[in-house]
Amino acid sequence: MLTLLKLTSRTLKTLLCSIGYLCLAFVASATELKSESLQVHGFVAQGVIDANNSNYINADENVSLELTEVGLNASYQLNDDFRVAGQAVYLNGGNRYHAGMRLDYLLLEWDAFHNDAWQASFYFGRVKNNHWLYSSTRDIPFARPSIIIPQVVYFDGFRDIAVGGDGVAAKLSYSDDSLGEIDFNFSRGKSTISDKQADVILGGLSTGEFGHDLDLQASVYWRPANSQWRFGFSALDSTFNYNSGNADNYSDGSFTFQFYTANALYEGEFWEFTGELFQERFITKDFYFSGFNRDEVGQGYYLQARYKLQKDLSIMARHERFYNNKEDKNGSKLEQNTGGLVPAYFGYHNDTVIGLSYDFSSDFRVNAEYHWMQGAARLSPIVQPDPIANNSKNWQVWAIQFMYWF
Repeated sequence: MLTLLKLTSRTLKTLLCSIGYLCLAFVASATELKSESLQVHGFVAQGVIDANNSNYINADENVSLELTEVGLNASYQLNDDFRVAGQAVYLNGGNRYHAGMRLDYLLLEWDAFHNDAWQASFYFGRVKNNHWLYSSTRDIPFARPSIIIPQVVYFDGFRDIAVGGDGVAAKLSYSDDSLGEIDFNFSRGKSTISDKQADVILGGLSTGEFGHDLDLQASVYWRPANSQWRFGFSALDSTFNYNSGNADNYSDGSFTFQFYTANALYEGEFWEFTGELFQERFITKDFYFSGFNRDEVGQGYYLQARYKLQKDLSIMARHERFYNNKEDKNGSKLEQNTGGLVPAYFGYHNDTVIGLSYDFSSDFRVNAEYHWMQGAARLSPIVQPDPIANNSKNWQVWAIQFMYWF
């Protein structure tokens, strides 16, 4: 507990800001900014987190209050067919993603067609990613299954890119008593990458511009009639570019990221089971130096179970695995190809976690969890690994977070 006494002034400032945001949230809640057409909601989440033997949260590995999430979302029904919705958030997660404000989504929804079986909707603007199992809820603390969601799929370093992007999206739904419910989703767009976000992904050695060219995604989900199971598949094809700066350590380059998932969800009265299986392809051209070319295929999965012990108390357990290169699952080739500069454990990521969730009331919750981590393939920066700060194959994370929503 001595480390708690070593919290920096920056960390204390974060706590004070969080308390201020919490007060504002209560004020906003009290004003009841709701009507038949306008809906306003928000959340405040503040916690304490510690990561040993890694720079996952901070470089000094001290207990940290950098577990802050404050958000406000609103929607306005213009008429029977059109709706406007948006969400702005403030995040501080240490090295997981850059601290500050961001606009997660701001969109116009058009309910183009619907009858007893079919519904077609289109979205324009900064649209949300609804393709992966927890894509649409990862930005809301109390809607997630844990404080830290599975990093093998929902990597914190790509959080802002993965939440959504500027473009268009479409959803086509079908439902009947024999086939059940079928949803098809499609989106096309790109995300704006700030300099701070680029540092999280590329590291501090880059001085150029990192851009997102195009993002194409599609997914389909099926819930059989009268079933507690839901099954889904998704595909993503995304391209990025890098224009080197003055006195840069890197050259001009491009990246291609392809991501394919299959998932299943079971929701019972007391039990919930979740799993996602995926394969990704990451292509790097030039960047490290002119003529460089790397094409790797990675694989991974996670399995998760939640059980409701009581009405307000639940327990969660999860195991996840990821291999950066399916042909080099133990990372030995990675270490060999880098002349030993990058240890083998940067080639994979494994995590076993247990957690508890308790609801004090209908709008106030506390989550607690402990992670046993192995490997460093899901530590930022992803392009330029930091083996000095992450000199241990095995590391642990514990976190406690209180959250209020209205």
